[in-house]
Amino acid sequence: MSQTVDRALSILPLLAQGPADLGQVAERLGVHKSTALRLLRTLHEHGLVHRQQDQRYRLGARLFALAQEAVENLDVREIAHPYLTALNERIGHTIHLAVYEEGEVVYIDKVESRYPVRMYSRIGKPVAITVAAVAKLLLADLPEPERRAVAAKLDYPPYTPRSTPNAAAFLKELATVREQGWATDLGGHEESINCVGAPIRGADGRVVAAMSVSAPNVVVTAEELLTLLPQVRDTADAISREYSGTAPTKEASA
Repeated sequence: MSQTVDRALSILPLLAQGPADLGQVAERLGVHKSTALRLLRTLHEHGLVHRQQDQRYRLGARLFALAQEAVENLDVREIAHPYLTALNERIGHTIHLAVYEEGEVVYIDKVESRYPVRMYSRIGKPVAITVAAVAKLLLADLPEPERRAVAAKLDYPPYTPRSTPNAAAFLKELATVREQGWATDLGGHEESINCVGAPIRGADGRVVAAMSVSAPNVVVTAEELLTLLPQVRDTADAISREYSGTAPTKEASA
């Protein structure tokens, strides 16, 4: 990267901390005021920096517009799929990706198990929101007032003896999930199916999607499935990094 581009880009995180005058920018960059002014004018011409009436500079509206446009055009499924496929190739079990939309948690991607016994689940189908690991991860990230409001409105079907019985129990489990950063469904929806999941986060740290690995008891026990948790969390973290742009893209199979 050229020195001029590097210096110009260094101004943006400085102004993200608050408005700064020409002298402060020059001091932070370690350059003469004339050099800092030239860089600021270039950024100003592109709408990335705005000069206030008090002659201090702040981030420009164009920068926020670009950031919003980039976020809106991100496709978490497209980004996640190679990572989900790579994990499936290593462990062999069914992998789901889900998002929370309009009061429902919906599968947006699925990689099938390589074993003969497979799960009946479809992309686009809402999950059992009170028991599914992906649902717990997505709802646990909601602000507490919204979390409580959602829990109060839900029905709690007794799918199995291990299903979540009521709102109080659900909120308690969501609090645990929020603290530990992962979730399980150990026979809560179907007694013979176990699941472990991890969140996918955006640049602001909020959960934008959740992924899970599921397997029937006849293929792997719940205890054995839980040993895969580190791989599940590593995969979710890798997807999060690429989605949020917080680190250089890594190969999905790395």
